[in-house]
Amino acid sequence: VTFRGSAGQSFGAFLAAGTELRLIGEANDYVGKGMGGGRLVILPPRDDAGDPYLAGNVVLYGATGGELFVAGRVGERLAVRNSGATAVVEGAGDHACEYMTGGTVVVLGPVGCNLGAGMTGGRAFVLDATEALAGRVNAELVDVAGPDPEDLGHLRALIERHAELTGSARADEVLAAWPDAARRFLRVAPREDVVVITQRNEGTPAHAKERVAAASASN
Repeated sequence: VTFRGSAGQSFGAFLAAGTELRLIGEANDYVGKGMGGGRLVILPPRDDAGDPYLAGNVVLYGATGGELFVAGRVGERLAVRNSGATAVVEGAGDHACEYMTGGTVVVLGPVGCNLGAGMTGGRAFVLDATEALAGRVNAELVDVAGPDPEDLGHLRALIERHAELTGSARADEVLAAWPDAARRFLRVAPREDVVVITQRNEGTPAHAKERVAAASASN
């Protein structure tokens, strides 16, 4: 289903598998809240001046699955309590990935402060073009490092899908400059000790269990 114009609060909330909503315009807060599957695609109209803000605050709050592709920036608290959704956006405000327990978030632009606060699962990939990311991460529970080769393969595939679904000029620029652009990405993910504690006390998403198993096998 394709929509045009300005969506209100909670566009695509509680979306289920097998459903795709496409918005040419912009949306307010809580895009994809609680979504468990399906796909949300948000892109600007053709006459947009560039570098648009296309979604408000608290995008993907409490999402458990599905995909989100936004060909522009989003507001604060992106993917708070996300436990399984995948997102590609082109900039985010403060407190992104707060209390995240699973899923993957890709940011092809600047992020605000306090990234990854309380993050115990999942991973975020940020294009750190200005080398400012280290000062914006809440490092209490997470590590910041360059992506490994497997990460880069997955990352590139997501950016290619983003370009295909949204026609994003930003995604095209990143792909055209690969592999130089790949060297500018940083991965933000929970430290292994945090993953182990989370697994022991609360249960852990499948991909985190695989990371723990791989770490144990290497010892």
